[in-house]
Amino acid sequence: MKPTRTLWTALRLTLVLTVVLGIGYPLVVTAIGRVAFPAQAAGSLVRDDAGQVRGSALIGQSFLGSDGTPLPQYFQPRPSAAGYDAAASSGSNLGPEDAGLAAAVAQRRADVATFNAVREDQVPPDAVTASGSGLDPHISPQYAAIQVARVAAARGMTEDAVRALVAAHTQGRTLGFLGEPRVNVVTLNLALDG
Repeated sequence: MKPTRTLWTALRLTLVLTVVLGIGYPLVVTAIGRVAFPAQAAGSLVRDDAGQVRGSALIGQSFLGSDGTPLPQYFQPRPSAAGYDAAASSGSNLGPEDAGLAAAVAQRRADVATFNAVREDQVPPDAVTASGSGLDPHISPQYAAIQVARVAAARGMTEDAVRALVAAHTQGRTLGFLGEPRVNVVTLNLALDG
């Protein structure tokens, strides 16, 4: 085979594969996703009663006042090393032996205990440690439970009513055995506003 012919064959094959795998395949997968899973393909957007987009059920967000302090009328998410910025998704990369991380966790534990009027030994691990992505919208049912009294008092609701909302927004293990039960803070807080 001549070198020129080999070169043209390689170029044609590259062009065909680029069109099929670089354009055709992504279009087919996107179309299947939009038909089979329309909400997820659109970003799992969460809307309020007026239809306004308030966030995504897949990406956490902070519920802070203009001064940066947590708002007592909202359930608070776990800490985020990325500041809940999807473009900066990351963990802190600090290990368990890091003195700075240990000090930050101790301070967070004290802050969460004070904010929720509970003992420090009642503060669950997810209240003081960030997720690997820094975007996790979920907290444990235990973390939600220590926030119920504060949220109920701040909103003038009964604790039972707030507990019922937490229960309604608690997801079980995926497929019944994967992961842990979790509460989506974004959808729970939107339900509180509704």
